[in-house]
Amino acid sequence: MEERITTAGILVLDGRFLIAKRIDSGSIGGMWEFVGGKNRWGESEEETLKREFFEELGLTIEVEELVHTHDFVNKETLYHLKAYLVQLVLPFRPRLTVHTELRWVLPSELPRFAMAPSDQAVVATLLSLLPGAEGDDPL
Repeated sequence: MEERITTAGILVLDGRFLIAKRIDSGSIGGMWEFVGGKNRWGESEEETLKREFFEELGLTIEVEELVHTHDFVNKETLYHLKAYLVQLVLPFRPRLTVHTELRWVLPSELPRFAMAPSDQAVVATLLSLLPGAEGDDPL
């Protein structure tokens, strides 16, 4: 079985998480996700996240702490998902290329969105780690 690393960037601003809705094609079409993607050969996980944020949203980020990791299988490939906190470097002026919508949501709102299966475990980890995640108060 082939193995790959995939990444997710957790961008938090004023206690809200940035999530993005994928275009309606592909295996997770129409679902919400944390921005990220597959690691390319020779890239570090940090480089992958920086590239994905720039390609998908035109945003420059810095990668911080690893907050979640888990494995899953999709189409006979074993993926090792790594989710990192990320910080915005430049002003927030996104351009959508593979998404139809962006939203800033409170931790308590995350379960209301149809998240990609691989990101559902990330949401569970975030809700277990963050103070106030079960209430409506921002972090």
